[in-house]
Amino acid sequence: TLNSTCCQWWYLRDAVTLLRMRPGSPTTSVEGMMAQDGREELPGTDDDPENTGSTLLRRMEICVAEAEKRSGKNAVNMQETFTHADKCSPDSLWRRYSEFELLRNYLIVTYPYIVVPPLPEKRAEFVWHKLSADNMDPDFVERRRVGLENFLLRVASHPVLSNDKILYHFLTEHGWKEAVCETGFQAKVDSRLRALSATFRVRNPDKRFMEMKHYSDELQSHTSQLLRARARVADRLYGVYKVHGNYGRVFSEWSAIEKEMGDGLQSAGHHMDAYAASIDDILEEEEHYADQLKEYLSYAEALRAVCRKHELSQFELEMASQDLISKKQQREELTTGIVRTFSFKGMTNKLFGQEAPEQREARLKLLEELIAEGEESVKEKTVEREEHVERAWVDMQRFKEQKDKDLREALISYAVMQISMCKKGIQVWGNAKECFLKM
Repeated sequence: TLNSTCCQWWYLRDAVTLLRMRPGSPTTSVEGMMAQDGREELPGTDDDPENTGSTLLRRMEICVAEAEKRSGKNAVNMQETFTHADKCSPDSLWRRYSEFELLRNYLIVTYPYIVVPPLPEKRAEFVWHKLSADNMDPDFVERRRVGLENFLLRVASHPVLSNDKILYHFLTEHGWKEAVCETGFQAKVDSRLRALSATFRVRNPDKRFMEMKHYSDELQSHTSQLLRARARVADRLYGVYKVHGNYGRVFSEWSAIEKEMGDGLQSAGHHMDAYAASIDDILEEEEHYADQLKEYLSYAEALRAVCRKHELSQFELEMASQDLISKKQQREELTTGIVRTFSFKGMTNKLFGQEAPEQREARLKLLEELIAEGEESVKEKTVEREEHVERAWVDMQRFKEQKDKDLREALISYAVMQISMCKKGIQVWGNAKECFLKM
């Protein structure tokens, strides 16, 4: 929350340490860890971008163990109050949600061919209306803590992202932001946003990426519909459970005027009251399953971003190729004197005569230089496009396998929870039946 008198932020603190080396692993630097594997440089660099060697999770235990609110007098002394090194004990790290956002944005820009794992929602969405949507609500903060830990675990287990130096600094260094600034990250962000926000039409896109983009749209649509349906069902279920509280009240009041049936009615009322009260815990547990679906709702956008980058690379290649063809055509017209297409230069030549030989030679020389530059540009953009296609397709297939496994497990767990909930309902009514039989 932010108002005129004070500022409050949520921090994430590991009770022991945000990242702990596994026992028997004395190395404490990225370079040192790579040396343990017999490698001199990090996987995931330009020299070996698809290296699928061991990930951070093989050497480290990563957890986000505690969420804590910290406040200050105002935003002016924010840096002094909230990021001072002595605020953290020697074996713990503090991270604000915005720092997780910064890390993810860096990964998106640095690895445009990777479906970067999403962060948990900052404010609750698709919530059934009886549940608090306050982003400071303890239950929501706990679910967000789990989501942030899941984000770190996914990144740290990725064959490429896990070997990024900035990620390692994020997990181990208090002053990790300086390392991000040194990468020129922000300039890349601004350039990427301008490029991706532009409107353009690709003539020859890769059909696989067009299908993947369509798939991501469907994934987002179906997941949204499923979350909305779940919220409606949860709201209806909440009403059914709370109505059982009325049974409890009626049975309890009735027992006061029925001497022979009093004990049975009162016992049945207690069962109904307990049943009515259990719905809050049940639906809170259900929100954890909903969070797993929300993760893939955000994953759909990450998948589209990779497809959009392919479109941008293809568009830039097509524009460079078109410009090169135009330059070669100009050279041919200048060499032969035959103008194949209408141009302002051709009209002026007809009206005022041909250029002097010296002018024509100078133009030819300039065109030759521009053509050479254009050929080099087309070659570079072709390589860039092909590399993006190859790397992105590999990572998207990895993502789909992960998605199939995760959603299968989440939906099975959700079904098991619903079955368990129904069994408990049968048991409650069975207990009530026993109470009635004893009357």
